[in-house]
Amino acid sequence: MGKRHKPTRRRHGMQAVTLCISTTMVLVLLGLAVLSVLTTRNLSDYVREHLTVTVMLGDSVSAAEGRELGQKLQLKPYAKYVTYISKEQALKEQTEAMGSDPSEFLGTNPFVATLEMNMKADYANADSLKKIVREIKKNSKQVTDVAYQEDLTERVNNNLQRVSVVLLVLAVLLIIVSYSLISNYVRLDIYSRRFSIHTMKLVGASWAFIRWPFLKRGIGIGLAASLLACTVLGGGIYALYTYQPMSQEIIGIMELGITVLAIFAAGFFIVLFCTFLSVNKFLRMTAGEIYKI
Repeated sequence: MGKRHKPTRRRHGMQAVTLCISTTMVLVLLGLAVLSVLTTRNLSDYVREHLTVTVMLGDSVSAAEGRELGQKLQLKPYAKYVTYISKEQALKEQTEAMGSDPSEFLGTNPFVATLEMNMKADYANADSLKKIVREIKKNSKQVTDVAYQEDLTERVNNNLQRVSVVLLVLAVLLIIVSYSLISNYVRLDIYSRRFSIHTMKLVGASWAFIRWPFLKRGIGIGLAASLLACTVLGGGIYALYTYQPMSQEIIGIMELGITVLAIFAAGFFIVLFCTFLSVNKFLRMTAGEIYKI
């Protein structure tokens, strides 16, 4: 008798492992979709804040005056970072970039001192930048010109809006697909035990009594799959942090926390709900219907 039960237990154990692995893969995809949607705003802010506005200073402006102007701009609500670059520093950087010193054949330093200003994300749009440029140019005694890539700014903003919409649509589709896949895996698992359900019905067990072991098993599989999915995603994000440290500005603790909660919620409720529906389906069937399927 004991030998007869061992293959059955082993088979059910393998089914549970298969269901857990399948659910884990689906939850990993779902977690990636949720994380992508959550980090879209951070990615948008990151890109916008790395668009540079260059404030060119006059030749008569000393280094002290240039730094003082930079400090004043830093206090403005639209400025995130303001960096003063002297004529000498600009010449050094260009010499290193080009491999030759332009002042040697021109006889003078062709570069001017500048202030490199990174905008806060909310102000990095065409309308706000035009107003900011007009405000800065009012200081005509020190500022000769203000330059930024206007076309690039508009393209970045438009592309980021499109990316946000696409990611949101993909997330919704993946949620639907995730539910369908997990539901199918659960149904196949319950299907293989349909005769056990019918046998318990024949001996007079209540539906709640029959259903509970399956629900308990489903909860365990859902939580185990969620934990595995979070481990896989966590390992991937750790590797991303290691090789791309700037990604920490895009994928923050709050986004990771919400993603983990979403994975555990999906793993728990979807598996539990699908198990409940599948068990009820076979509980309603007669003996003839069970043998026909």
